[in-house]
Amino acid sequence: MFLNSIAVWRMSSFIRKGFRFNLTNNLCCKAVHDADTIFALSSGHGRCGVAVVRVSGPASALLLRSMAGPRGLPPSRTAVLRNITDPRSQELLDRGLVLWFPGPRSFTGEDSAEFHLHGGPAVITGVLQALGNVPGVRPAEAGEFTRRAFHAGKLDLTEVEGLGDLIHAETEAQRRQALRQMEGDLSRLYQGWSQRLARGLFYAAAGKNTIQDVFLWAVTHCFSRMAQSLAHMEAFIDFSEDELIEEGVLNEVDLSVLQLQSEIEGHLQDGRRAERLRSGVQAVIAGVTNAGKSSFLNLLCQRPAAIVSPTAGTTRDVVETSLNIGGFPVVLSDTAGLRDTVDSVEMEGVRRAKERVQLADVTLVVVDSTQLPQNYEGVQIFLTNHLRSILPNGDDWIASLQRCLLVLNKKDLLSKEAVDSLQKSISQAEDLPPASLLSCLTGDGLDHLLDLLQDRMRTLCGDPLVGSVSLTQARHRCHLQQCVRALSLYHTYRNMDLALAAESLRLALTSVGRITGKVGVEQILDMIFRDFCIGK
Repeated sequence: MFLNSIAVWRMSSFIRKGFRFNLTNNLCCKAVHDADTIFALSSGHGRCGVAVVRVSGPASALLLRSMAGPRGLPPSRTAVLRNITDPRSQELLDRGLVLWFPGPRSFTGEDSAEFHLHGGPAVITGVLQALGNVPGVRPAEAGEFTRRAFHAGKLDLTEVEGLGDLIHAETEAQRRQALRQMEGDLSRLYQGWSQRLARGLFYAAAGKNTIQDVFLWAVTHCFSRMAQSLAHMEAFIDFSEDELIEEGVLNEVDLSVLQLQSEIEGHLQDGRRAERLRSGVQAVIAGVTNAGKSSFLNLLCQRPAAIVSPTAGTTRDVVETSLNIGGFPVVLSDTAGLRDTVDSVEMEGVRRAKERVQLADVTLVVVDSTQLPQNYEGVQIFLTNHLRSILPNGDDWIASLQRCLLVLNKKDLLSKEAVDSLQKSISQAEDLPPASLLSCLTGDGLDHLLDLLQDRMRTLCGDPLVGSVSLTQARHRCHLQQCVRALSLYHTYRNMDLALAAESLRLALTSVGRITGKVGVEQILDMIFRDFCIGK
């Protein structure tokens, strides 16, 4: 009996260590529920048909009663038409819909209310001023509603980031990816990594003790795969001398760690597709002077984004614009013409152009097609040498070619025979990137070029709805890399010191916990929520 009591005490100690972050989250939740009541315009600024003002906090019910008539609170989650008045002067501000969301069944987990108003500036200002005059009620900070939802356990950090990406999504592919993350696909993946060996640990550790079985049930339902591996290790260290652990437990831990490390390493090798989709594909227009790069930029933008002039070297700096090509976000950069020059300003432009080409996801090399030879061999040699003068050479040459598309401009200046001959030559070329004949003046050939670009976008970004979910944030990648390093340390310490091996698993668990917000995230909360708009 005494031995069982010691085992229970040790197990409860381990649970306290494993679930220390729960205490932190509970304190955060308490702080949130003790916080001020906040309000904000959630529907965006400017004139509109309907404006939505959101309120959240302990005084929400009182505000709704004082501003939406004496008839009491409306039924929860039901829109009701009410007169909306100033709680001090009782002046009528508007007549609109009000909704009541009692906590915890609300977005923030707190008592919340919404006022759906007519969208004129005077109406919105009047309601916001009336709310701001109530003691204990203040305007919300950027992202504060979502931050309260996070602290209340309504969302984890990956879902919060998905919500932020959805708000900022500008293309169809970005919307799909953000929705998938906001719905918890990434969170479930990471938590799925977190479920494995708890049952084996605690059945072995607890034996048939009833109190210990209670601990077993709690941990089995809450631990992650890495936490479970850590649980096995901690149990082996704590209970092995008491002969409460079955043989082979460490072998199960070894197998679990190896499999988990392999899965995370595979997840990291995603080609940064989701990160690229989130931030935009970096496409750079490069080439020699007077090849028609700025005209090409203007054609893609359908507006005069860059100055076009017959004078060589007109573009000195990088001209950047954002485009939506086939539902994928593209950040398109026009660069200075590449040539030798003694002009210090143009030299700096050439340096910046080469730097952009080094970092590009796609390089659109614009060539004056009137300068090309008429025979197949001549075209092959000319374009190969031309690309070597523009793209990075050395070990990255093959990769540079794979990132490149050739834009053969000034098609309108060629005869039909020359166009046919050139198309035949580039179709037969084996060591050249995909090419498209184009006239920036007439737009002839643009559809073919856009098809090539869309194919390249699909390759670079993938389909956000197909396959396993990918990494969307640089911080996710950083934490997972730390996790892999910690799992590697486990193998190093496994036969040297079990306590150090267990600490390596704890570090790995902490790294994954930082992604979803389970442990140690206060220092990154401000960075995540500052990009949210007021009222979200």
